[in-house]
Amino acid sequence: MNKKWIVRKNVVNRFKESKDTLSNYTRISLLLLAGKVGIFFGTSTGNTERVADLICNEFGSDAEGPFDIDSVQGSVTKKFSEYDALIVGTPTWNTGADTERSGTGWDEIYYGEMKDLNISGKKVAVFGLGDQISYSENYADASGELHDVFEKLGCKMIGYTSQEGYEHEFSKAIRGEKFCGLLCDEINQDDLTVERVHNWVAQLKAEGILGGESGVKVEEAKDIIVEEDTNPAVVNGQQDLISKLEEENSRLRKMLEDSKIMDRVLKEEIMDDSYTPHYNPKSGVTMWTSGNGKKCYFTKDAPKTP
Repeated sequence: MNKKWIVRKNVVNRFKESKDTLSNYTRISLLLLAGKVGIFFGTSTGNTERVADLICNEFGSDAEGPFDIDSVQGSVTKKFSEYDALIVGTPTWNTGADTERSGTGWDEIYYGEMKDLNISGKKVAVFGLGDQISYSENYADASGELHDVFEKLGCKMIGYTSQEGYEHEFSKAIRGEKFCGLLCDEINQDDLTVERVHNWVAQLKAEGILGGESGVKVEEAKDIIVEEDTNPAVVNGQQDLISKLEEENSRLRKMLEDSKIMDRVLKEEIMDDSYTPHYNPKSGVTMWTSGNGKKCYFTKDAPKTP
């Protein structure tokens, strides 16, 4: 379901205050529909499911799931088609392997059921779990394979994150200078998971996972009541009103989705010299991290050099 404005007309019956007869009215409802996010994961010990739950809770009503990939085998095409964007997660068990590294149901569908999926253009973000100390040279390798499978299907990959704050030596989940998604370590850094999830979901919204470039969303629908009439002049007047409302909706949506407004507020009210920029050329988003790595903010353009 793509984000769009809908003008909905419902004929309803109301009593006029001055008469006992019924009179038809038209209710015009203006709705801004936001695309839903589907969250899917594979797991062996339950840790990946826990992180998937945290992500889902951060999105609230904007996301559905999380769904264990084992539960949708055989209906992956149908299930993925229900969402405008996907968040997919995996652990790593087959450490160092070239393919099928997750040790979960993902391995069974990567090169079978998913091979011919028609999901080109769908926004996809990846999260993964691993042990960066015991497997420092193969940290969260399976996340890289999960990323590549969807990228080869033509999906728009978002949600790349900085490697700062981790102690790994190498990972097949690195793309350029970034991780290909959110990586969590429930063995050595479980105390950082909640904050990392919170910051990552904020980043995904800034990157437009909910359908708009800025992730701004209007939740309330407005109703306008106009009296129905068979007089052609009145009917034409009602159509003119609907057209004007549609034009106004388009104007308001443009204002809401203008990411420059968000960027300017962040730069003027939040940014200072204590934050370090990390620019992602693929998404065009800059992540600004605090000196201690516990806070971050996002802007929609490359950082300007002094």
